[in-house]
Amino acid sequence: MAKTATKTSAKKTSTHSTVKKTIIKTEKKTLAVVPTKVTRPASAKVVASSSKKNVAPVKPTVTPSIKTILITQPRPETDKSPYFELEKKYNVKMDFCPFILVEGVESKDFRKQKVEIKDYTAVIFNSRNAIDHFFRICDELKIKISPEMKYFCITEAISLYLQKFIIYRKRKIFYGEDGSVNSMLDVITKHKSKEKYIVPVNDICRTEILECLQKNKLEHAEVVLYKTVCNDVKDLLKKGHDMIVFFTPGGVKSLFENKPKFAQNGTIIGAFGPITTKAVENAGLKLHIKAPMPNAPSMVAALDLYLANLAK
Repeated sequence: MAKTATKTSAKKTSTHSTVKKTIIKTEKKTLAVVPTKVTRPASAKVVASSSKKNVAPVKPTVTPSIKTILITQPRPETDKSPYFELEKKYNVKMDFCPFILVEGVESKDFRKQKVEIKDYTAVIFNSRNAIDHFFRICDELKIKISPEMKYFCITEAISLYLQKFIIYRKRKIFYGEDGSVNSMLDVITKHKSKEKYIVPVNDICRTEILECLQKNKLEHAEVVLYKTVCNDVKDLLKKGHDMIVFFTPGGVKSLFENKPKFAQNGTIIGAFGPITTKAVENAGLKLHIKAPMPNAPSMVAALDLYLANLAK
């Protein structure tokens, strides 16, 4: 009887041991599987992907916002001006006001300079004002310009302005490729052996061209045909435009005449022409937009490119 009890007890023990081993074995199997296979809900993947997608396109907060632009020139006479097209295209407000007033030199003051225009075979123009007052003084003094006269211009845009006064002939009109003084001089040096140059300037003499002519030993004479006076734009500057565009060194000078303590503080600055560009940099201003350039022959084109990049 005791043996039977012992066997029964042993059997129970054996059975208990078997069950225990099975449980342990099962637990080990479960523990081994869980770490290697992590399941995530499909919705979690979508949320994570969506979160990354939303963060990526965010633009830096330093990107400037352009709402108002000050063009330092008179307002265009026609409503079809490309400036007005830019206003509509980019939803900006443009104010137009010349920063300088140009006054022509009187005939008697021109004579005092003792320069005979008819003695020269070529003219160098660096602005539309120079063209206006050259032909004005010729008209007032009844000076007949030779049909063989050659015209050298710092930019193509200025050369095209000559059509207002003469018949445009490519063999008589020349300009630099990139609107710089050096590119214009490359064209001039091809004629250096036979040309005598006259350079109309204002009272704020633009010495860069004259220095280049002297350095290359080209025969020339400068003649002051007009002078610039700073316009009163104090009230206009109080508006605090997002962008100011300059076209002459005199315009840059006028800015500080009207507001001696002007601080740029993020104001976008544009400049047309290499001489104006140099004036902006010499004034300690940061230049953002420069024209003419190969991909932007005019200031309108340069503004269009700049505003388009901001809109991206």
